[in-house]
Amino acid sequence: MRHKKLGRQFGRNTSHRRAMFRALAANLVLHERIETTEAKAKELRRVVERLITRAVRLGSAGQTPSDQLSTADKARRTATKRQIGAFLQRFATKTSKDGESTQVDLQEKVLVELAARYKDRPGGYTRIIKLNRRRGDNAPMSLIELVGSAVSVDGGAKKADKAEAA
Repeated sequence: MRHKKLGRQFGRNTSHRRAMFRALAANLVLHERIETTEAKAKELRRVVERLITRAVRLGSAGQTPSDQLSTADKARRTATKRQIGAFLQRFATKTSKDGESTQVDLQEKVLVELAARYKDRPGGYTRIIKLNRRRGDNAPMSLIELVGSAVSVDGGAKKADKAEAA
């Protein structure tokens, strides 16, 4: 029986599975949208939403510069940053279409940008959209994205492009 054994194993040991989800979570935070298998997307949702919820619960202490915070708020921010940092790597490099690469602080992005975006949202920070099956092994593929991002599938980017063209 599988009592108290929550989550999928993916035929991997614990360290390999943890490393896989760390990489997937970092890419999702960095690009705000990734394509992966349906099962991995469903498990990744649990991981990423917990990280964002920790940042949202921090409140305004996440967006305030550290020199303006009280001692208690500094301690709360540091503790939250360490909890997020225990799972999410600090820096990642994003390459734009024209070949320029920029280094992004993923922990600060979660604490500042994503927490501010979702401060009034009671959960459900990700969206999973089912795609066609993968050609090689017929695996069900999905697109997982952060809700309300600039690269959203729901037409937000398309509406912006149409507004620029008009």
